[in-house]
Amino acid sequence: MGDDTGRDWEAYQVLLDLWKQENPIKTTKLQVLLAVNGGLISVVSFSGGFVASNWPLYAIGALLSGVWVLSIGRTVLYQQLWNEKLKRLAENHPGDPRFHARDVSDVAAEPSWYLRRLGGISSKYYLLGAPVVLCAIWVLLLLLT
Repeated sequence: MGDDTGRDWEAYQVLLDLWKQENPIKTTKLQVLLAVNGGLISVVSFSGGFVASNWPLYAIGALLSGVWVLSIGRTVLYQQLWNEKLKRLAENHPGDPRFHARDVSDVAAEPSWYLRRLGGISSKYYLLGAPVVLCAIWVLLLLLT
């Protein structure tokens, strides 16, 4: 293995580890977002429902969901940045299969159509979409009550 290939492989392994570590972080952030919003809805429900006097809860929901947009957005951003660096390193070593283990294009058509459609939706859409929608709902509740 050439000196450049060895250094690139070490860098690739570090980047791959960073890229992989973001997946459980994203999942945890989404689960906590949903749990906190579910808890807030329960508190609103026990406090008289969606009435004007619950405006502080709507403000808290909007604030927390807004912070989650930024937090999950940063996590998704860095995972994509590391992914781009991984792709660039792989491009420098087209004949070395170690750099192309994440490339599944040769087997992508094998799972069922249904699974390819559901599993093919990039997590960045629902990871960022959920807190944006929840934030918008809380802001709307705040403005309407």
